[in-house]
Amino acid sequence: MEVVRRRLVSPGSSLRWSHTTIFTPRPYSTVASPQTLYSVSDDQKLFRILESCKLSPDFRTAVSVHGKIIKHGYGTCPLLLSMLTKVYVACEKPNLARQLLSDVCFLNCDVVSANLLIDSFMKAGEIDVAKKVFSALPARDVVTWNSTIGGCVKNGFFLEAIGMFKEMLRTKFEPDGFTFSSVITACSRLGALNHGKWVHGLMIEKKIKLNYILSSALVDMYSRCGRIETAKSIFDAAQRTNNVSIWNAMINGLAMHGLAVDAISMFKAMEGDNVSPDAVTFIGLLTACSHCGFVEQGRKYFNLMKNDYSIQPQLEHYGAMVDLFARAGLLEEAYAMINKMPMEPDVVIWRTLLSACRTLKNPELGEEVVAKIKHLGSGDYVLLSNTYCSTKKWDNAETVRWSMHKKGVRKSTGKSWVELHGDIHHFRAGDRSHPETEAIHKLLEALIHRTKMEGYVSSPDLVLMDISEEEKEENLNYHSEKLALAFGILKSSPGTEIPISKNLRTCVDCHCWMKIVSKVLHRVITVRDRIRFHRFERGSCTCGDYW
Repeated sequence: MEVVRRRLVSPGSSLRWSHTTIFTPRPYSTVASPQTLYSVSDDQKLFRILESCKLSPDFRTAVSVHGKIIKHGYGTCPLLLSMLTKVYVACEKPNLARQLLSDVCFLNCDVVSANLLIDSFMKAGEIDVAKKVFSALPARDVVTWNSTIGGCVKNGFFLEAIGMFKEMLRTKFEPDGFTFSSVITACSRLGALNHGKWVHGLMIEKKIKLNYILSSALVDMYSRCGRIETAKSIFDAAQRTNNVSIWNAMINGLAMHGLAVDAISMFKAMEGDNVSPDAVTFIGLLTACSHCGFVEQGRKYFNLMKNDYSIQPQLEHYGAMVDLFARAGLLEEAYAMINKMPMEPDVVIWRTLLSACRTLKNPELGEEVVAKIKHLGSGDYVLLSNTYCSTKKWDNAETVRWSMHKKGVRKSTGKSWVELHGDIHHFRAGDRSHPETEAIHKLLEALIHRTKMEGYVSSPDLVLMDISEEEKEENLNYHSEKLALAFGILKSSPGTEIPISKNLRTCVDCHCWMKIVSKVLHRVITVRDRIRFHRFERGSCTCGDYW
């Protein structure tokens, strides 16, 4: 093996690279033979080799080809540089890809190559680099916009995707079905109903023909934005014969809203229409059963999936069954389900059981579960500590808290957001950064005082701190969904519904408080947390206090 350090310079080009490269030949089973590689004399052969390197990532070969590109005078070829950049991304060498990027942009690479480049960076999670390519392009087409908007959505940058869509409209580009599908998904994930309705209206205005992809996206969006009846109407109007994805969107939407009876009825109608369910269908069914405590029905559909449809349960199906048993208080069955899984349980499944240990005050099993989690996160520590607190084992809770402090683990911050008048306002637990903080806190304090007069009692046991009861209560008072609700009340007309989304599962204290607020103010409040939808109205919640 020979290690050679070379300075690769292309005359007349800005490309300047230093490499430490291993040139010792080795078998190239999936790329090319050494003889082919070192006899390359034209750009087409180099491009084909790079394509192979991308499909079966081979960093050594890519570096060797890079040298050949410069040696043969192709250092200013946008097509080759674009492909080489994508190869470096595929080889998990983003720094090298970034270094090449400035040369690609400087050379004004063609729009087709740029689109492929944007797509490659988005798939690799290099959002900033992909946006840099987008910004540097002198010319774009609809694929450029779709690659950028879709990439933002896939990487969780939903607000950026919506902003990019608005910019697309301002530049007079006509969005197509792919564009709308991505933007609808962004609105869905944000729970941004007004934005979603606006996008849907644009689709109608521009006479975009609904296909199963767009219909499914709309059903999912309205479900996630709290408009399950609208989702049903779109489902009913859709051309859904033999298309399982639309059925899945509807069943999962019903499950999210805790409408297990409706989800089961939808499944029966699906069978009646001779539409074959798939693995996603059963995830929705099992989730619906879990949210409503339908234990026997959950068992039935888990077995039906295997025996009647020959669908082998995946991790998500086992996770749904563990959740079903855990919520129903059947901790031993939940634990047994985990132990008989044919695959390694992931951390989500263990946390599901740990959460149930807290709810059912079973610290002994909680300790066993924590021992199974390989890399403890802040949520795991909090769940275990709260489990100890629920059984008054304060010393154990303090030990867990000290362990968190010693390892530098911080408690996950609750985040909530509310969409009002076309804008999305974000809040964190204890947040005082909002421009109208003083008014929000003043209104929240008045609300808490009023709800106490109606029987609200805080739940200080939930607070992981060795502090006074008054301080614990104050900590609970400023949870993110309470701040979001106070802002929503401050900025909306009496009687209007207030929609809130949250990144974590809503806590017992906030759930109890929201019910009372809905009663005293005669308001409908919807909260979409990490698990499901809660619709608070007249002092009760659609979850029936089972979530």
